[in-house]
Amino acid sequence: MRIGVPKETKTLEGRVALVPAAAGDLVKRGHEVWLEQDAGVKSGFKDADYTRLGVKIAPDAAALYEKGELIVKVKEPIAGDLQHLRKDHLLFCYLHLAAEPVLTKQLLDIGLTGVAFETVELPNGDLPLLAPMSIIAGKIGVQVGTHLLHQPMSGKGKLLGGLPSTERGKVVVFGAGQAGGASAALAAAGGSNVTVFEMRQDRMDQMMRLGNNVTALFPYVDVVAREVASADLVIGAVLVTGARAPHVLTREMLKGMEDGSVVVDISIDQGGCFETSRPTTWKEPTYVEEGVTHFCVTNMPGAVPQTSSQAICAAILPWVNKLAAGNEWRNNPALVRGINVEGGKLVHPALQGMSL
Repeated sequence: MRIGVPKETKTLEGRVALVPAAAGDLVKRGHEVWLEQDAGVKSGFKDADYTRLGVKIAPDAAALYEKGELIVKVKEPIAGDLQHLRKDHLLFCYLHLAAEPVLTKQLLDIGLTGVAFETVELPNGDLPLLAPMSIIAGKIGVQVGTHLLHQPMSGKGKLLGGLPSTERGKVVVFGAGQAGGASAALAAAGGSNVTVFEMRQDRMDQMMRLGNNVTALFPYVDVVAREVASADLVIGAVLVTGARAPHVLTREMLKGMEDGSVVVDISIDQGGCFETSRPTTWKEPTYVEEGVTHFCVTNMPGAVPQTSSQAICAAILPWVNKLAAGNEWRNNPALVRGINVEGGKLVHPALQGMSL
């Protein structure tokens, strides 16, 4: 099969879907792999790193999409990509369509088959292609939040970990999955007092095992409001597979926080889990609501493209192999569950009834 890897076009997005070694493995399997010129440069991979392994270079996006049958990219297609997509393309990338009705309608009009990384689901409910980027986003959330609390960034001037003679900072995390768990672990390791809201008992147990400075609680509304009011940093990492994220932090709760506090919404790809969240980019990553700095960048892992590209590629390559092997992939339940759109129809159950 002809596999096309385009250059990412989202603002300040540096990832590439296939690193050279992975692309080379696909070539060895008999596939024809095309890379858009300089698609890997921001991740630290030159075109020559690909060509020496048998990958072909397309001079621009038009040529890349013309050559490709299976299009493998990282982020959802935007204007520059959509003009090149065709009905016969099999698109494999993050889509997050629940929060993107306009994009959804465009993909339906094109009529292609779109398999979303975030909805490839194993029988036990695990999301293997979402996990690595969730972990990275979880860590970035704490790193960025720590920085935004600094006074020169208009923060309250709080050092999260504290030191003798000062109080520790407080971090509240919604969700103890891959992203929330990574946030909680990093915040706890840095010395913060951490409260994690989670509904699953097994995940609450995992969070408590992170250390004596971590508390896991069920998200009763009154308890959430109390804990948020005393938080320096709040991180939202709530996920309902394929669907819009529910709001777990209301504007009224936000009003109870001190000015200069920070909230980071990792769920923003799926519409955001804070009532006051709206998508931002790495170019203009923050805004202030009710005196609280909001960080809602929709491609957080794009800031560390070398690490992110290596991680996502290792996760997706076995699935790319299956998709490239012909229609046999349709016998794979995990990939079938990953189909979001096909032939002009919404396929994934979480998207049914979506207003377009």
